[in-house]
Amino acid sequence: MNDKNLDYSRYFWQGEKVRLRPLRIEDAEQSFASSLDSPSRQLLQLGIELPTSVELTRTTLEKYVGCKDADGVIIFAIENLKADHVGGISLHSRHEKNGTFGFGIVVDRQYRRQGYAEDAIRILLKYGFWERRYQKCNSACVHTNEASLRLHKKLGFVEEGRRRRQLFFNGEYYDDVLFGLTREEFDAIARG
Repeated sequence: MNDKNLDYSRYFWQGEKVRLRPLRIEDAEQSFASSLDSPSRQLLQLGIELPTSVELTRTTLEKYVGCKDADGVIIFAIENLKADHVGGISLHSRHEKNGTFGFGIVVDRQYRRQGYAEDAIRILLKYGFWERRYQKCNSACVHTNEASLRLHKKLGFVEEGRRRRQLFFNGEYYDDVLFGLTREEFDAIARG
């Protein structure tokens, strides 16, 4: 069956611009290609990784394929509504006792500034708050990542603090800006 012919209009994991789907082993090539964008990787706090290959990337991704929970992390592929793979998003830092969670997101360079990240994060927030009963989402970004700072504020996150000189890359220290969004804040925006 061709996925492009299916009706996703009532599907929980689809927003206005993107759909989240399980990571597949075939995503290794796209993931490897994304790893070649070193400046973006630094801003995502991934640093400069050792040289890798499609084969090594495939081995790394295997433990996350099919939305498997590996070491407390679940990774989804992000695809636009034409079924093009545009990035990835993770659900992590889940604390059942405290009711908190976090996320990480990457949108490939050629697909940025099209609203894909915002839509993907909203889907994950809806899942975290409305299906998993978490009460707060915590997030952070490098203080020089202007796009991420704007995105957090657009999504309703509140800046809660800053850890000075927390990150080191490109020969310099950078601040980590901390954000939080409560269930009530999300509800007010989502159901608004």
